[in-house]
Amino acid sequence: MTHGMLPFKYEEEKTQTGMTALAGLPVYMDLANVIGLSKSIKKHLKIRENSQGWTDSQIVLSLVLLNLAGGDCVDDLKVLEADEGFCQILRKSETHGLSRKVCRALERRWRKERKRSVPSPSAVFRYLSEFYDVEQEDARNKSEIKAFIPAANEHLKGFGKINKDMIASLNTVSVETTATLDMDATLAQTGFKAYQPFNTWWFEQGIILHTEFRDGNVPAGYEQLRVFQEALDCLPSNVDKVKLQSDTAAYQHDLLRYCEKDDKQLKLPFPTMEIDEETNGEDIIHWLHERCGKSEEVHAVMKDDLAGGKLPSSDFGTNAAWWWIMIIALNLNVMMKNLALASSMKTKRMKAIRFSFINIPGRIIKRSRTLFLRLSKGHPSYNLLVEARRKIAMLFAARAPSG
Repeated sequence: MTHGMLPFKYEEEKTQTGMTALAGLPVYMDLANVIGLSKSIKKHLKIRENSQGWTDSQIVLSLVLLNLAGGDCVDDLKVLEADEGFCQILRKSETHGLSRKVCRALERRWRKERKRSVPSPSAVFRYLSEFYDVEQEDARNKSEIKAFIPAANEHLKGFGKINKDMIASLNTVSVETTATLDMDATLAQTGFKAYQPFNTWWFEQGIILHTEFRDGNVPAGYEQLRVFQEALDCLPSNVDKVKLQSDTAAYQHDLLRYCEKDDKQLKLPFPTMEIDEETNGEDIIHWLHERCGKSEEVHAVMKDDLAGGKLPSSDFGTNAAWWWIMIIALNLNVMMKNLALASSMKTKRMKAIRFSFINIPGRIIKRSRTLFLRLSKGHPSYNLLVEARRKIAMLFAARAPSG
């Protein structure tokens, strides 16, 4: 048997071919468009409102799509930019439905001819630095309180408002009137320091309702009542029953009194259980599930499947913005699974979603001013993509104003 290299070689195409390795990613752009994600970003983030170059929507959506595609650092934007077919669709989608006047205004944002489809890593780092607040860092250094949580600046608060808009859209088409809120912190380590974001997960919808980015030395239950009240403010108006689930950190007198006073239903975080020789093992497992909820599974998705496990900076505000963008990507994927994919896909992790839905090879064909994304004949994902777009189009029809 001959040992050595296999009989094939790599070559680079001499001309552009319109190929893409991300044929399923534009469907997420469809969904983002239907729920008005770009409009929400434009409304709540005004960092680039009166500037030249990239808009807030272009930068944030590029990072959301990077998360979904599997990128976990800013430099991975280079791989996204190199996908010619995807970039063609992205450029085309940016002007879809806009008037000529608005399109010309977008073109005038660039002093020279625009060459890139997604922002460069350096442009993104400059953008993320806008969420860094020097005054809060000075306050942290002067504070005698070890568990110090820097206040979010106006830019960072905008992400919470964007997420609230997304949740309202979801609960309009997939209505849930009960919200079981699972509150828990997770540790995110970097090369600089550790952080411990505190997340509120809405069980019935499977989405992150609220998150607060924190330093790693802040206890999980620190100011949990305040965070709970902020999470309640993020719930859509058609929710009429709220339950709380948490770990031992939730046993705080002010939190318990608040739940009783405001007639909220508090699901005890960890009911006691006596274990003896006759205790059934299945009962113990069930008790543990009741005690812990499912937020830990969501934390694994944040850090292993998306870019929450690899924060880009040593600056608190920069990392907080990166974390929030990951949350938006996570919730957009949940909406995709709940609203557009088959029921069998709802429990799938990102690895399976990427393999069968996102990372699909295709070729872009231009014909009659329309782009066609062509898959290989008989590809098993073709029907998945077509059906998902059909369901999203129905959502658009349902949300469109009558008359």
